[in-house]
Amino acid sequence: MTKKRWLMATFASVIAISLIGCSGNNGGNNTPAATNDPANNAATAEPEAAKPEPVTFTYFNATANKDTDSNKTEVGKVLEDQTGVNFKMEFLVGDLNTKIGTMIASNEYPDVISPDAGIDKIVEAEALIPLNDLIDQFAPNIKRVYEPYYNLMKAEDGNIYFLPFSPLVGEFIPAPNIDQGAFWIQNRVLKEAGYPKVKTLDEYIKLITDYAAAHADEDLIGMTTLTHDWRFFAATNPPNHMAGYPNDGEVQVDLATMDAKVYGNNEDTKRWMKTLNDLNTAKLFDKSSVVDNYDQYLAKLTGGKVLGFFDYGWQINQATQTLKANGNDDLEYFPLPIVFDGSIKDQYLEPASFVNNRGIGITVSAKDPERIIKYFDNLLTDENQLLTRWGIEGKHYSKDANGRLYRTAEQIAQLQNNDYKRESGIGYYEYYWPMYGQGSSFADGNAVDPGRQPEVAQASYSAAEKERLAKYGVKTYAEMFAAPDERPWYPAWSIALEQGSDAQIYGVKKTDLLRKYFAKIVLAPASDFDKLWDEYVAEYNKLTVAEYEKTMTEEIKKKVAKIKG
Repeated sequence: MTKKRWLMATFASVIAISLIGCSGNNGGNNTPAATNDPANNAATAEPEAAKPEPVTFTYFNATANKDTDSNKTEVGKVLEDQTGVNFKMEFLVGDLNTKIGTMIASNEYPDVISPDAGIDKIVEAEALIPLNDLIDQFAPNIKRVYEPYYNLMKAEDGNIYFLPFSPLVGEFIPAPNIDQGAFWIQNRVLKEAGYPKVKTLDEYIKLITDYAAAHADEDLIGMTTLTHDWRFFAATNPPNHMAGYPNDGEVQVDLATMDAKVYGNNEDTKRWMKTLNDLNTAKLFDKSSVVDNYDQYLAKLTGGKVLGFFDYGWQINQATQTLKANGNDDLEYFPLPIVFDGSIKDQYLEPASFVNNRGIGITVSAKDPERIIKYFDNLLTDENQLLTRWGIEGKHYSKDANGRLYRTAEQIAQLQNNDYKRESGIGYYEYYWPMYGQGSSFADGNAVDPGRQPEVAQASYSAAEKERLAKYGVKTYAEMFAAPDERPWYPAWSIALEQGSDAQIYGVKKTDLLRKYFAKIVLAPASDFDKLWDEYVAEYNKLTVAEYEKTMTEEIKKKVAKIKG
């Protein structure tokens, strides 16, 4: 699906500086002609532009990566040469809520923060400064990119406190690979079964069960899941997807009426948890996944023992890149759009969207907000979006005679190495900064995100991948999935709820309740499943469910009204 949101403005900045020789009349019209005299040419040469004073700011990012200084990467060094700015980047270790809570309690913050799921707490603590005036005075590129979304970005007080990561620039380009949700299965499982068509949950589970039975002496893990910290949604979102809905968070939204209904206590979730309980009874569910942290989870995926799991492509990227680098095709994973029943149309692929409750902001502790906003603004030129997303021409990407951007097989292989990707800077700058959204395109039609460029996707596939895709009659992974229906509110999880409201409190209590019962229900003896499920539902129904559904329905309709102007 391609959709024109708005025409991308084109800017050109031309600076001409010439030194006029002394003429004695102070007129400025008697510039001497250039000669071949080296001494004369030296006297009339253009002076070097004064380099900005170097400065280092601190940046905390609430996701996983290796701490470093931005100027120790190739992309970051280029940006420092342009601006004089370096960022000391720190990433999350341990529990997000604990880290954010410590900052708030001490009222000490880094200069810049991308708090991910902690954004509401950071905003509520008044830890971010308003950006409105800074943008108006110093950031024409930010204004160009984000102004169409101001209605969705402004807080109740009219201020903009952070810049989201998803503004669409140019034509929308869908992803050829799966960077969102899917049920993943090891390639060797599909190969041994003769590459069958797999659509339903029962078919998926049977594949895993049959393979595990045929290889009983290999100590395999049938299915694992991710429950750590804020990433718990990877364990609880599957029933929503299998019922034919995209990731709208806690609710399933009716396309026609925009009415929002929770699914945490419905038959979809019961069916999913019963499936995991059955796998546990058959000794095919990974018991330790209910206590493992994120790093342990990724290590299991790369260890070769896990046959299947549900997760989002962006969340397992480190693992998938490591598996590719290891070179054992059998142990890599294939994404499938699994649904409960064959009549259900899958909706795993995301429509064009704007996520307005994640972003990067400048904190009240920042030493020089003006310098930081200018750095952000400098990121939002076409040239620097090309730099931060594609890298350095000739080294990280190439361009053909028609101006199409591509990567050679060697460049693709290098960038599948996470350490190399970090050293290049792409591993740090391709997300979590002010940016053109991932579905964006340049004016020449090239995708801003290399992952959306068909040439790169096709070239990144090994011969085995191409052969496997061909067995399913497709050329890219996305072709395995249904096209997304248009949902102008999407995603509903990006809607900010008033702190302390019944709806917001529901979300917190619901997550706590599900955490309490998830392991208990999944790991219980099969004979106790129904009793524990009924107990869980009884507790769930004590929550302010009706208030939450009413609020979400109202907010979804408001968001659509804002988008339509």
